[in-house]
Amino acid sequence: MVGNDESNALVLNRLRRAHGQLAGVIAMIESGRECKDVVTQLAAVSRALDRAGFKIVASGLRECLVGETADGHAPMSEADLEKLFLTLA
Repeated sequence: MVGNDESNALVLNRLRRAHGQLAGVIAMIESGRECKDVVTQLAAVSRALDRAGFKIVASGLRECLVGETADGHAPMSEADLEKLFLTLA
């Protein structure tokens, strides 16, 4: 994966938070909670996932500027990074 250990830890933390929030949304739907409450929590999950994705792309951009990845592989091309970024839009 793109990124150093610190970046990956931040991404994993955000994904774990989103995982917990998504479980909460499922529980809210199962218990018949108000639509407004469910949508508000679902939006929070979406933002957490977006931020994790943006962090991954940002790590890739840094590696492209440096010219090497943490694991010694060639960095992603500008076109590949743009494609990744646009998948989050």
